[in-house]
Amino acid sequence: MDTRELKFVLKLLGFPSHRAPISQIKPNNRTKAAERDRICLALCDRGLVDCTSEIVQFRIAPPGNALLRLDVDRLPITSDEIRVLKACSEASVSPKDLDFDPESCQIVLHKLAERGFIKVEKTKIDDVWLTQRGLDYLRDEYVPTGNALELTLDQLACYLQFLRKSTSAKAETPAKPKTPALPKPVNPQRRLTEKPNDVDIWYAIEELDRQLDTDNYLPIFYLRERLQPPLTRAELDSALYRLQRNDRVELSSLQEAAHYTPEQIEAGIPQDIGGPLFFIIRN
Repeated sequence: MDTRELKFVLKLLGFPSHRAPISQIKPNNRTKAAERDRICLALCDRGLVDCTSEIVQFRIAPPGNALLRLDVDRLPITSDEIRVLKACSEASVSPKDLDFDPESCQIVLHKLAERGFIKVEKTKIDDVWLTQRGLDYLRDEYVPTGNALELTLDQLACYLQFLRKSTSAKAETPAKPKTPALPKPVNPQRRLTEKPNDVDIWYAIEELDRQLDTDNYLPIFYLRERLQPPLTRAELDSALYRLQRNDRVELSSLQEAAHYTPEQIEAGIPQDIGGPLFFIIRN
């Protein structure tokens, strides 16, 4: 990591759960938003941090234009996706120009971008957080080199506190806690006939993680197999975003695709930058 990236990461270390709005993360007071975002994306590409983002400006891509000239009734594309393609067929537009629910709109836009039907011209990063890979790297691998004259004592203190907590946790080696008693999960028969609410979905995640022994890193395709139907893909994606905003779960991108099939990877939530959101982590 260069000095700017190190400062970015140390800023994140000082926030609860090492997560914060991107607007609160600046390597220094002179850092402009565009430079800050470039640093964030560079760290995302290396798997050290992850982020949520919104598409704020886009235009149709050549494959999208070609699609509009076909008989769309016979193609695997939704009416909402067609509406978006038609809206941006003449010029660049933003989500506010569309008559869409904001959350549903972002899901549609990310899917179109992933399939190459639209060209994303501008994105807005919302929240950013240190991944487990980033925490492991800081604790076990990172070796500072050179001079970091602008590094503040507050930033250094965040790093020292992180190292002390990690060392203390290893020294204590607590016994594995017993799984607390939880309310009864949603009835399997009900899942097949009624749409589950967010609480039901959270318990379905907990149940699948326990049954499949995924160590609180549940791949999304397992949840899709359980809940689609009765939920649609877009409805489940929206529910997972709501659970993330309410700090009930975290969504982590896939870094190593070799262990999964193309169909399982496709079941993730596409992002316009980096890999798809693939793992569900309960808070």
